[in-house]
Formats: sequence, C-alpha cells, structure tokens
Amino acid sequence: MSIVELPARPEPDDERTISLEEWARYERSIAEILTALGMDLETPGTRETPRRFLRAMFEATAGYDGDEKLRTAFPSERPRGVNGLHSQIVEGPISFFSLCEHHALPFHGVAHLAYIANGEILGISKLTRLVRLYARRFTVQERLGEQIADRLLDLVEPRGVAVHIEAAHLCTQMRGVEEEGSRTVTTFWRGLYDEDADLRREFLDEVRARRSPHRSQ
Repeated sequence: MSIVELPARPEPDDERTISLEEWARYERSIAEILTALGMDLETPGTRETPRRFLRAMFEATAGYDGDEKLRTAFPSERPRGVNGLHSQIVEGPISFFSLCEHHALPFHGVAHLAYIANGEILGISKLTRLVRLYARRFTVQERLGEQIADRLLDLVEPRGVAVHIEAAHLCTQMRGVEEEGSRTVTTFWRGLYDEDADLRREFLDEVRARRSPHRSQ
C-alpha cells in the first residue's frame, strides 16, 4: 500500500523557542507572583516551584508547536462500487487536558470523532494526535471542537466530520459559581453530518454506548 504525503499546511504559530535568559526572567516573574499570593518559596518543597510551574505550563501548551506526524494519510479501503455514504469511522473516547484562555485554569474531558472517508483515511492514532494538538493550547471548548473538525477536513477531505466533546471546567468548579458536578457538551458537524439526521443519530448513539468512565461515576 502506498503512503500519500500531504502538502504542508502552516499552523498559525511557529515552533516556540525560549532562551535561557528569557526562561530565567519568566521564573523570577512567576516567583514574584506566587510570593504575592502567599506561597513561601524558601522551603525544600517550594524552592523549585516557579521553575516546575513554568515547565508544566510550557508542556501543557505544546500544541502551539504543531505536529508533523499528522501529515500522513493512506488510500481509502472502501471497495470499488461501494458508495459508503453511511460508512462512519468513529474514534473515542479520546482523553484530553486543556487550559481555558479566560482564567488559565484547566478543563478536561473526552472527545469522540467520526468521519466518512472520501479518497483517503488517517491512521487511527492521528485522531488522538489531532485532538491533543488543539487541546494543548489556551483555548475554549467551542473553538477546540471547531478546530478539530476543520483540520480533519483539511487533512483528508472527508465527506463528513462529527466531533463530540464533553468536559469539566475548573474555572466553574474552583471559582465563581463553584459548580462541582457540571459538564459541558458540545457537538460539531461538517458535510454529510450536517445534512443527514440519521448519521448524527448513529454517531451520538455510538458516543452514548462508549460513555466515558468519569461520567458514570
């Protein structure tokens, strides 16, 4: 089977680079903020906290660096003469962690993706990579789903795309209304899914059947 190399599609940001001087300056700024908030940075457990915090934030936002491994697709496996209008490829639940751009607090949950292949398909692992590419940024759940759906369209030009995201937001659980048990659900449709209620129903039935463990607890 031949492998199709897709043309490069630029991301909005280049790979991030931080010099040692910048890194040290950021650490000092974080230390100043943590101290102002009440943390004692002179204990064995906290002396390295500004550095650890900065490293954790950098890793949590690695989606800005892109993912070159998304650019490989394979020929569709649909037999000749088969229309395949309802031949869904469904993947999930795909777990993710993200940072809300409003308060820089985490939100986390699961995504389910489906698409109806046209001439090409993605390797299954690429769907997980796709979710985490956009989740590992400062974002909001609504934009996250739109970006996943649109990028999947760009990658293999399927005839339809569906994205379902369910997440818990610490910005509503730790502050504000302090609603501990709330979950936010968003769905996004492209192509045939936008036109066909039966396709949407089949996808959502599959999502319910795969209900993530954290939701049933």
